[in-house]
Amino acid sequence: MALHNELGKHGESIAKTYLEDAGFEILEENWTHGKAEIDLIAYKEGLMVFVEVKARSSVAFGQPEEFVHTAKQKQLESASLAYIELMNHQNEIRFDIIAITFTKDNHYTLNHIEDAFWPED
Repeated sequence: MALHNELGKHGESIAKTYLEDAGFEILEENWTHGKAEIDLIAYKEGLMVFVEVKARSSVAFGQPEEFVHTAKQKQLESASLAYIELMNHQNEIRFDIIAITFTKDNHYTLNHIEDAFWPED
């Protein structure tokens, strides 16, 4: 597996544990609809959260969350609408980003951005 893929999987694992520790139930990991993939779908007290995880080993080119561009947001919206319909979810939803930056000494920083974006109509 390529190094960037390993980094991404490790980031998703950290994000999953972080959300579970915060009381969320993880409904799905790497859920796909067409060409779109949602890294994590979490649920807590009626709130369904669609989470994009971005992991980087450096911020030389920007913070991880800066790489969730409009096109990615539209893909997440499309996939989330399909999931909402599939699950017949009637309550609140939210789009979050969990940005993880790894350091050379095998530590990391985690930035959970709640309600990070709302795709336009």
